[in-house]
Amino acid sequence: MAYQLDLSGRVALITGASSGLGAQFARTLSQAGAAVVLASRRVERLKELRAHIEADGGDAHVVALDVTETESIRAAVAHAETEVGPIDILINNSGVSTTQRLLEVEDEDYDFVFDTNVRGAFFVAQEVGKRMVARAKGAAPGTYMGGRVINIASMAGLKVLPQIGVYCMSKAAVIQMTKAMALEWGRFGINVNAICPGYIDTEINHHHWQTEQGQKLVQMLPRKRVGQPKDLDALLVMLASPQSDFINGAIIAADDGFAL
Repeated sequence: MAYQLDLSGRVALITGASSGLGAQFARTLSQAGAAVVLASRRVERLKELRAHIEADGGDAHVVALDVTETESIRAAVAHAETEVGPIDILINNSGVSTTQRLLEVEDEDYDFVFDTNVRGAFFVAQEVGKRMVARAKGAAPGTYMGGRVINIASMAGLKVLPQIGVYCMSKAAVIQMTKAMALEWGRFGINVNAICPGYIDTEINHHHWQTEQGQKLVQMLPRKRVGQPKDLDALLVMLASPQSDFINGAIIAADDGFAL
């Protein structure tokens, strides 16, 4: 008999789902049986993804979300739970970056990165976490006690990279945030873990890998290759599944060894 990880009956909220890794995460969790709630500012892109997931037999829903606005976070989570049911799995994926040396960073550059990557990630997890804790205490309805929070950090939070120092700082904060949440929420059956992806070929950066600079970077990687979004599928589903019950506060690098 083949070993399977089945997420049937679970509801997963994926932030930053309109493109790149977020879209892949949504497709993967849907294929594993979860009902997925697609969240981002680009609602039209979400609707396109929903159509693809539904065409493949999945259950997908769309909510507008700007993680830099706490009212938007509260409204999106409330909308998701009203329409689909209690959120069992959060994929905290929204993220942005700038490319500049530290001496060139202005106030607005710093705020742009930290407002999304740290503040936004924190308050999304907090809003979902409040509801998970309430269910664990019997103060809110729900058939699944506990939950899974998967924060998408980066290997840049483990290894400083040139010209994206503020991004590295923000993802290091996400790593510490993950550990703090795991420590506080673990007693309620909520597992909080972080995935630290390495260089992944997505629609945003695909052109870069064809350039001379991109090829030089590839040659610096341990196995001289860039990852594909699907390379994170197995890890994501495992952390989202009931079988990951003993994994809490883990910071897992999925970078082909680059951060070593």
